Amino acid sequence: MKNIFIGFVLALITSTAISNAVARDQIKVVGSSTVYPFATIVAEKFGKGTKHKTPAIESTGSGGGMKLFCAGVGLQHPDVTNASRSIKGKEKELCKKNGVEWVEFVVGNDGLAFSNSKDAKQFSISIAHIAAALAKDLPRSGSYRVEPNWLKTWSDVDNYVAKMMNTKKLGLPDYKIRILVPPPTSGTRDAMGSLFMKNGHKKLGTYKEVGKKGSKKLREDGHAVEVGENDNLIIEKLHADSSLSGVFGYSFYDQNRDKVQASVVDDVKLTFDNISSYKYPGARPLFTYVKKNHVGVVPGLKEFMSEFISEKALSIDGYLYPAGLVPLNDEDFGKQSNALNSL
Repeated sequence: MKNIFIGFVLALITSTAISNAVARDQIKVVGSSTVYPFATIVAEKFGKGTKHKTPAIESTGSGGGMKLFCAGVGLQHPDVTNASRSIKGKEKELCKKNGVEWVEFVVGNDGLAFSNSKDAKQFSISIAHIAAALAKDLPRSGSYRVEPNWLKTWSDVDNYVAKMMNTKKLGLPDYKIRILVPPPTSGTRDAMGSLFMKNGHKKLGTYKEVGKKGSKKLREDGHAVEVGENDNLIIEKLHADSSLSGVFGYSFYDQNRDKVQASVVDDVKLTFDNISSYKYPGARPLFTYVKKNHVGVVPGLKEFMSEFISEKALSIDGYLYPAGLVPLNDEDFGKQSNALNSL
């Protein structure tokens, strides 16, 4: 009797899974707001050019997307997550714990724009200035004692960096530091923590005092203003207030050059070529992760990824280039094409 009952339960579970599989005929994609516009374009092309439904794309942020993606296997969980940074160790552990098998693809390159209104003066600063302006804690000049960040204006930052690095002042303006930054769930926030903050502290000479974790922490006194995953909102706020600065991805800057301008950072302009060559200090790769367990279960999943990882999408002649995606070089693109075979 016990075996009959167990058999009945297993049959019921299998039947339910099959019913769900039939009901779910649309690919679900979550993750990065930076990758979101590119994934949306691919999804629309895929929906129009195949028999499959246009995939549903949701902008949850890289961290939020990874949490949803790694939560488990089954049609209640997303099939793909996009990220503007690579998967973290703790996220790998969560995926493993929940039986999620995944394949990583690098879909292109991007650069962090440190930007302000087109109506304001363009900044030419270093990552040391960005780190000093945003840091939660800083050591005083000539002291190892770390204190809560007391710098209030860009002129203060200019003086501090010049003193710490024994360099000339840049003549930065004497107005209040107010920088719009992405939330902790954002991959852009993670990338900013490494590329601008951590490396900025190292250049400033304060990394040893603030420590590895401390180097990525942002001040919480109103000078660093967190906004949501909607990067277009940052653009509009910068456009409306010339005293603000903000951090977001290259594609949003590229699509809004009439409203905002990108700062020159470490004497390097934010350009396609400087991102592609990684000369720009804020250059980074962009990723998408596919749930291998769902291939062959969710209709069209492998075909969707074949559309995404294709020359017609990702090359310099592809349809994502005008949207602001910086293409991979031939060698890196070849690696991504080969990874399709593992799906």
